[in-house]
Amino acid sequence: MDKLTREDLMSLEQYAEARPAFKARVIEHKRNRRIPLGTNASLYFEDRLTMQYQVQEMLRIERIFEAAGICEELDAYNPLIPDGTNWKATFMVEFPDSNERRAMLAQLVGVEDTVYVRVDGFERVIAIADEDLERSDDDKTSAVHFLRFELEPAMVDALKSGAALHAGIDHPNLVVDIGPVPDDVRASLVADLD
Repeated sequence: MDKLTREDLMSLEQYAEARPAFKARVIEHKRNRRIPLGTNASLYFEDRLTMQYQVQEMLRIERIFEAAGICEELDAYNPLIPDGTNWKATFMVEFPDSNERRAMLAQLVGVEDTVYVRVDGFERVIAIADEDLERSDDDKTSAVHFLRFELEPAMVDALKSGAALHAGIDHPNLVVDIGPVPDDVRASLVADLD
């Protein structure tokens, strides 16, 4: 999947005009890119369109229009675009109550290293977590992590041939196994693969 360049982006003025329709398109696109992991965690799979939206929103919010600032945003978000042999996802631990969230984040230290996907007929692929910076310490984990799932060529072939996809968490304080994921989500994710 190609990375974003400055030429792929709209100017602030163009984006202001296109934003309602573009936002609606991205929201619809994201419907098939989420895997809930139980009631309090989710994987949000990123791709070129979701990252273009993120960059455009950051440029709009920060009023960035100079080349250097645009390049900084691209450098920050391009690594979250899949490379054709992997999936990249934002993993979120979602507890609406702040006290419960704080308590659970203390109990879930290291959870980001136990998130997995599994293609039928193959072993689990454990996420490679937070390659950009550490988001956990000995006392608590973060509510947001960036994950990469690196797939073997045989897994990609199996998925393209219709193999089911599963996902889960295997942490001492949170065990979840989801699968098979819905066909529309699976199809969206398979489209990311070369």
